[in-house]
This record gives sequence, structure tokens and C-alpha cells, in this order.
Amino acid sequence: PTPTAPCILLNLARNVLGCDGCGVRFLPRCGNGTVGGQPPLKHYGITSSISLALPGETDHLLTQRLVEAMKLFGVFEDEEELNHRLEVLGKLNLFVKEWIKEISKTKNLPLSASVSGKIFTFGSFRLGVHTKGADIDALCVAPRHVERADFFLFFFEKLKKHEEIKELRAVEDAFVPVIKFKFYGIEIDLLFARLALHTIPDHLDLRGDFLLRNLDIRCIRSLNGCRVTDEILHLVPNKENFRLTLRAIKLWAKRRGIYSNVLGFLGGVSWAMLVARTCQLYPNAIAATLVYKFFLIFSKWEWPNPVLLKQPEESHLNLPVWDPRVNPADRYHLMPIITPAYPQQNSTYNVSTSTRAIVTEEFKYGLSVTEDILLGKADWSRLFEPPNFFQKYKHYIVLTASASTEESHLEWIGLVESKIRVLVASLERNEYITLAHVNPQSFPGSKDESDFVSMWFIGIIFKKVENAESMNIDLTGDIQAFTDTVYRQASNVNMLKDGMKIDAMHVKKRQLHQYLPPEVVQKKKKVGGQVRSSLDGSRLDSSQDTDCGTPFTSPTSASRPAATTSRWGSRANTGSSSLPEAVKSAPVLVTVLALMQRFGPPATPQRLSSKELPDPLSPIPTRTLRVVKNAIKITLNR
Repeated sequence: PTPTAPCILLNLARNVLGCDGCGVRFLPRCGNGTVGGQPPLKHYGITSSISLALPGETDHLLTQRLVEAMKLFGVFEDEEELNHRLEVLGKLNLFVKEWIKEISKTKNLPLSASVSGKIFTFGSFRLGVHTKGADIDALCVAPRHVERADFFLFFFEKLKKHEEIKELRAVEDAFVPVIKFKFYGIEIDLLFARLALHTIPDHLDLRGDFLLRNLDIRCIRSLNGCRVTDEILHLVPNKENFRLTLRAIKLWAKRRGIYSNVLGFLGGVSWAMLVARTCQLYPNAIAATLVYKFFLIFSKWEWPNPVLLKQPEESHLNLPVWDPRVNPADRYHLMPIITPAYPQQNSTYNVSTSTRAIVTEEFKYGLSVTEDILLGKADWSRLFEPPNFFQKYKHYIVLTASASTEESHLEWIGLVESKIRVLVASLERNEYITLAHVNPQSFPGSKDESDFVSMWFIGIIFKKVENAESMNIDLTGDIQAFTDTVYRQASNVNMLKDGMKIDAMHVKKRQLHQYLPPEVVQKKKKVGGQVRSSLDGSRLDSSQDTDCGTPFTSPTSASRPAATTSRWGSRANTGSSSLPEAVKSAPVLVTVLALMQRFGPPATPQRLSSKELPDPLSPIPTRTLRVVKNAIKITLNR
């Protein structure tokens, strides 16, 4: 029978987009888990395997139970949704080829009819671990005569005219420039790179280092996602086992609140590389065993020894690579996980002392749970139980970002969130702070008629000071450095608008109900009669703090009302320097100072490259805003 148009597009996507890499199950697989009937090699990565043991009946049973537990969280996409994605990518690929031919004709290129481009995928979709409703990371690869300006001007205009393109926006000045849009209901982030080739063949392998010759740095960054993803898939012994294990680990990391590269935890590519290394060490193991081995390996890993999937190779292209022998800054990376494609980079350069401690603790907790699962004392659902962040600490910093319009708010919270790790690094350098734990989840804040508000919470552990009746801790400078950095960055990129504000408030655990709904704050029940210990193995803080909610407010918040009724039915601070009613009635042993003076630029935080921070010499924005220094001073009694 004559194939229909959707069938043609589906086949095109399968043939052109490298569907083994994007998770579509088209390769023949044998009953023992091997690919194409060939047993896996005995040596993967930079060392020999730890075990070549084949899975037993119990392993298969545990893996099936793992799959059933994961289904409850909607991590698997059904065949119909997957085919829809492939059809959309096939249409986008044809759309790009059509545009490449058009732009070639406008430049009077000979034989323009034979010139072509191509769409490549990377990230979770390419790895085959995307979830329902997830976006697709894609790369438009064009031949040498198509320039980046053509992509962001002419291709953008072509997309704008398509009736199925929705929510189209270009971010041309980003570190990795991107066009974002929805195409037939699928969110797509599309990067651009041009290669020094006359045309882009359909079966081009982007892993070849020669393709990077004479490319500008933005093209190299854009290509990096595809090159790293393809290399990871090439280096694992069994793709299907790798994918199922990675799905489980990503679900666990998200549920446990440690999945966020921007906040200093690990992002998707870092988790993928850790799982890939586990697969290399146990090439014949299946998912249930690999999940357990994952926790066994990395709960005992001696950081900062790097995780490598292959020996780094020198391609003599003179591009900067991660190498602590040559680059002094690389020696300060705390949890290095090195990408396998040239130029090799550390995917976890954002990790701080606190986030490493938190992730390490979660590795140990995961090992304890999986040991119980293997012994039949627990089921897989226990591994995916979220922690109760709001019962874990006695002290919290509440960060509030507000803006007067929804559009401004979306821009503002993106910038504020990207700089929270600067505040965490500053808090870590405070001599009285042991740990600063930011919750990756943001929460809607109480807002008046003109503001859109988001909140983040940072749990704080203070050091114990022996032979001291009380201890005064001043966090003013840490907060001031953070707000200066955010306002300066917003000014430098022309984002700063009237109404954009940052507020910071120190609160105790018992005051959290003023900011959050009861079901979020309520104490979690004990599991198996045990209570998890804190990061330092004891109570989170032995001191009796007497501070009852000290605010640090943004410049223009003084005119706001003192408090409003929150959506949770209690009084909550909305950003002014006044305290909530429940706090005012409590004894307060804290001084709140309002120094109406400008502060100089903060010192550059450690472990952050100059590209991540604004120019320290650039002025703090004034316009209608004025940076005001309020104090957060906390008194802790023994």
C-alpha cells in the first residue's frame, strides 16, 4: 500500500535523526539484553570492569518491579506520543532543508538545489530518557555559507509565518544562543551551528573533532550538546539498560531535590555520565543491579577525583579543556565530572561545598534504601520518597523575587535563580555557617494587586561554638553582595525594569507556615521507625536562636504594605522591612539597621569563571532604584 504522509515523516525521522540515540526501540535485541546479538565488550572506560556477572532471575524480577514503580510517576511516554514527536521533528527537518535552499538561492550559490542542512537532537530525547510533555533540545546544522545572522533573522521570520509555531522567541545574546518555540504542541529549544562544509549530509557523525576546525566559539558551544550525548551513547555497553537506569536515577534526583545545575547540584548530562560510568563497570548488569551499584560506587567516591568515561584526547585545535595540571582554577572544582567529547569540560563546575555535601548524603541514603530493597525489606517506592526539606533545618533564608508584570517576572526569576549559587558560595565563606542548602523548587509568594512573586528557601546550619553563651551572626554583607550582583547583571543586559525587586528574610522553622501551605510544611512521618540524621551526624543546631525573622529588603520595597493575608490563610510578609504580626509579638533580640548608603561591588565568588559574573567595575544601577543595605543579624543562644 502507498504510505501516508505521517508514515513518510516518521520514517524520515527514524532514518535522519539517529533514532537509536533518541530512545526509539528499533534495534534488534536479544533476550539476554545484548544489542544486535553481540555480547558487550569486557573493557569500557578508563579501567577494566568490576564484574561481568550476568543477571539472574531475581535481578529481572527486581527490574520489573522498578519499572512498575516508575510508571506511577509518568516517566514513560507511550508509542503514540513518541510517534508524534518524531513526526514533528521530521517536519522541522524538512522545514530547515527548505530554508537552507532558499537562503542559498538568495546568495546566488551554484548548485543550490543540492545544498542541505539537518536537525540533530541531544539531551534527554537523544539519550532516550525524556518524560511525558518534556521539551526537545535540537540543533540546526547548516553549511558554511549560512551565517548565524541568517538563522536569527530570516529563519526566525520563516518560523513566525508558520501557523503551527507558537510562543516564538529568540535569545540571541545568551551564552548558547537559542530560538525557543512550540511546534504542533511540542516545546523545542533550537540551537544553531554552521560547519565548514558545502552541504550537510543526512548521515553526518558530529563526533569527529575535525568538524570543529575554524569554527567560532558559539558554534562549538552549540555543537557540544550533540557531541557529548552521542559520545555517552557510544561508550556504554548496553543502551537499553543504560536508559532504564538513567530514568530511575533522574527520577530519584528530582524527587530528592538535587537535580539542578543552575543551583549548584547536578544537571541531566552529569547524571547521565555517572550512570554511564556505572554501566561501564558492570557491563552485563541490568537496571535494578545498576541502580544499586550506582549508589555503592558514588557513596564511596573520593571527590574531587574526577569521573571520566574515557581518557581525554588532544585534538591540537587549541581549545580550552579541563586540565588541573595546566589550569589552576580547575584545581578548585569540588566534584568534577568530565564530558567525554573534545573540548572536555567539567559539567559540575557550579557545585559548592554545601551541594556536594548534600548530594553525597543522598548517595549514602540511596545506598541504604537499595540495600533494603535487595533484601526484600522495602520496595522501590521508598527510593522515590521526597525529603521534608522544611523539617530538616532550624533556620532558613527566604529569597523573594517580585515584578510588576508577568512577563517581567519570568525574566526576573530566571536571572535571580541563576545567581542564587553566588549567595550560597558567599554564605559558605561565613565563618559561622556549616552548610547552606537551597531547595531547587520555587514557590509562589503572597502578592498584592501589582506584583508577581516567587520564593526560594535556603536551609542554614550554623557552627557550634564551645564555651560561648551566645553568638551574634551578621549576614548583611552576604545578602548585599548577592543583591548587588543581581541588579548589576540585570542592568548590564538591559533587563532591569521598575518594579523588579529582591527581598531576603531570615525565619525559623516554626515560622514557615506564614509562607507555605500546611501540606508542604507539615512534619513527615517516620519511615521504618527511623529518623534520618543531619549532615553533621547530630542535631542540626544545638543552639537556641532568638532571632524571630529578620528582613533584608530590596531598594524600593519600603513603600509596600507591612503584611498581607497570604493564600495559606495566615499573615505573611510581602517584602517590606516590617515584620509579620506573629513575629512582632515574639521576643526579638536582633538589631535591624537601615543604612541609606551605596555599597561597592562585591568580591568575585570562588569557583565561578569571569563569564558567569558581571564586570566588577560596572556601576550598580541607579535609575529609579537605589540599593539600600539592611542588616540580617542573628543571635544564637547556647
